[in-house]
Amino acid sequence: MYPHERSLVTQLKDKPFALIGVNSDKDLDKIRKIKTEKSLTWRSFWNGPQGTRGPISTAWNVEGWPTVYVIDHEGVIRHKNVRGDKLDRAIESLIAQAQSR
Repeated sequence: MYPHERSLVTQLKDKPFALIGVNSDKDLDKIRKIKTEKSLTWRSFWNGPQGTRGPISTAWNVEGWPTVYVIDHEGVIRHKNVRGDKLDRAIESLIAQAQSR
């Protein structure tokens, strides 16, 4: 999903949009290397040495990876596990709503 995420960050840089990632790899050094190699410029949090059973995934009831949440400008989860064109439309809709306020 990195190429699509990278394009979203670029396309929406002047919009009310933020991409936040959570990485479940148990090896923090490996994550840092991947972040550099894949040019990940958005904030990404480490789920800890427990991997998929870390504190972030536990708090958000994440059971599979990747899990995608689209959260509106008020912090409400509006979509879960949308990808590709559906993800793009969900984001565009929420940006339009946020800008109309």
